[in-house]
Amino acid sequence: MAWAQPQRVVSINVCTDQLAMMLAAPGQLISVSYFARDSRVSAMTTEAMRHGVNHGLAEEIYLQRPDLVIANRFSAQATVDMLRRLSVPVVVFESARSLEDIRTNILKMGEVLGRQDAADKLLQDYEAGLAALTANGAHGPRAAIYSTHGWTSGDQTLSGQILTAAGLQNIAAEMGMTAGGVLPLEQLALSNPDIVITAQPYPGHSRAEEYLQHPVVKQLQARSGQVLVSDRDWVCGTPYVVRAIDNLRRAREDWQRGIE
Repeated sequence: MAWAQPQRVVSINVCTDQLAMMLAAPGQLISVSYFARDSRVSAMTTEAMRHGVNHGLAEEIYLQRPDLVIANRFSAQATVDMLRRLSVPVVVFESARSLEDIRTNILKMGEVLGRQDAADKLLQDYEAGLAALTANGAHGPRAAIYSTHGWTSGDQTLSGQILTAAGLQNIAAEMGMTAGGVLPLEQLALSNPDIVITAQPYPGHSRAEEYLQHPVVKQLQARSGQVLVSDRDWVCGTPYVVRAIDNLRRAREDWQRGIE
């Protein structure tokens, strides 16, 4: 589908926010979600301060007089439905579940913004970054992603593909896990990973994060290696995953130097 270039674009999801900020022409993007200014989940907080903000509410978005709203599949369906009833064009993006999906979403964002040339350039930079960092993980250290509630990610997820690209072996794949799921603490201990990858903790107390403070996890981290990753580079399928891969590549190299 060919899109006329919209002039007043609103994004209501932190992942579409960032792709839109990367590709929009000056003045084209008038509003992003308030999450775009949250450094825990957004890699582009400085850029987000240059745009208006919204809270994903149909009423406030309609009053911003957009000629295009960009949403994610997990955006509030009530908001999307109301805007469409008000004859506001809404384009919904799927969440990236693989490195390939990021390519797809870059090109789609370029298309809906009428910024195909900018999207082609961003895609070239993304692919060059991947090519420079992607390693063969067949003989790399065995790594475990272990996050809130004991959640881990298999090799058919974006997080799992980030691990593989960094030259790490994903223990979830050894257990036959292809998607995301809970990794029982006992299985984590028995798998004896070389590196344990956890997210930066959020301020305050969270029972969901108590798993990460368990003595077994702490012992594994002390005995092997611990990598704290920033959600903002992983949570969305944007070219910032290249930075996540680079951080894990450095952790892999540190581990390899430690056993030599």
